[in-house]
Amino acid sequence: MNHNVTRRSFLSFAAAGAAVVSLAACGGNSAAGGSAAKAAYAAPARDLSAELSYAIWDAAQKPAMQKIVTEFNKQYPNIKVTIDVTPSKGSAYWTKIQTQASSNTLPDVFWMNGPHIKLYAQNNQLLALDGLVSGKAVDTANYPKALVDLYTVNGTFYGVPKDFDTSALFYNKALFKEAGVSEPNSSWTWDDVKSAGAALSKFYQGKGIYGYAGDLTGGQTSYYNTMVEAGGTIISSDGKKSGYDSSGSIAGLQFWRDLIESGVSPSMQQLTDTASSDMFTSKKLAMTMDGSWTVGPAQKALGDDLGIASLPKGPTSNQSVIHGLANVIPANAKNPAAAQAFVAFLGTQDAAKIQAETGTVIPAFNGTQDAWVKSVPSVDLNVFLDLAKDASPYPVSANTAAWNDLENTLLPQAFAGTKPVADVAKDLATQMNAALAKES
Repeated sequence: MNHNVTRRSFLSFAAAGAAVVSLAACGGNSAAGGSAAKAAYAAPARDLSAELSYAIWDAAQKPAMQKIVTEFNKQYPNIKVTIDVTPSKGSAYWTKIQTQASSNTLPDVFWMNGPHIKLYAQNNQLLALDGLVSGKAVDTANYPKALVDLYTVNGTFYGVPKDFDTSALFYNKALFKEAGVSEPNSSWTWDDVKSAGAALSKFYQGKGIYGYAGDLTGGQTSYYNTMVEAGGTIISSDGKKSGYDSSGSIAGLQFWRDLIESGVSPSMQQLTDTASSDMFTSKKLAMTMDGSWTVGPAQKALGDDLGIASLPKGPTSNQSVIHGLANVIPANAKNPAAAQAFVAFLGTQDAAKIQAETGTVIPAFNGTQDAWVKSVPSVDLNVFLDLAKDASPYPVSANTAAWNDLENTLLPQAFAGTKPVADVAKDLATQMNAALAKES
């Protein structure tokens, strides 16, 4: 995925788009997406002739995808794959996909993300890919379990993982050195962040530099992580119940309120006006919790002063929430044999290595991330891979947008201190549960 600073807004637009268009009445072939497609996949004859469209949203990744197509054609020379790029700016990609779903003209293969998977799967728009697994064309053990779980809906596997991202602790070595504060390490806890952050904010008081912050306008690089680190959940594993009212989740939210109240972090208003990642690259933050997609911009801005460490450990873990993309096939695929052959190849080690060479994404296939890790030799990017091993899946439901809107509306009150964190969390849980009940 194009993991630039627009990524957070893209996920937001993506989820919001899911709420706009109902797919329930679409003409997806439920038989094709159901048990009939679960039979063990058998690779088609090498002389199979077909034309496939492959929809993606990141032009920067098209060269790598084209190289993968070229390698695929060494096995299937008569399957022509045309890559269709719809830029991710705003909701253009998902608006197009939704329109195509409504008219039964979905691409033969296309990129899928977490906020949309249940919406499309539960409305019979996607082909079940269990046959690829039982036919040994795809081995789910080759990918992070959390990603496999993300793209498995009601026990059915719909998406072969493509890439992933996790979050870590970014820090500015120069700011730490000037302030005389020891740099973060793998043993750090929330208390270490609070004490070091306080020392840094105090040292740079009056200079507009703060000790620590995260993106409080989007949970993946902030409160989602601390909620699971405190033993809480965002949503139940079946996607039917909010976890915001659990004690662990409340503790994970309180962590950020405490940092703002103590002056370690910029205010909620400041973080709304200027993204924490931008503050960090502008050298106005000594530490930030951010995602793997920001490594490139951060390194470009800070050079050798960039440091990256594992997430500080909370009351129960130092767990990160993981998100990633998958390749999917529409339920009414015109040529399911060719589409499955292509998706199976997209999920191979060879395809993953080609992705890794670009340095733009972390390929999902285990053991193929070396090229990405080596893309910034001055920092240990293995941190992101280590965090993926026990990561918590990105939280989704059939209509993620509905409760994402609730998060955006209610949580700022907690972070700004206009209402107690526990009260906001319980209000959010109540309203989120009502929204989830409407999905049934």
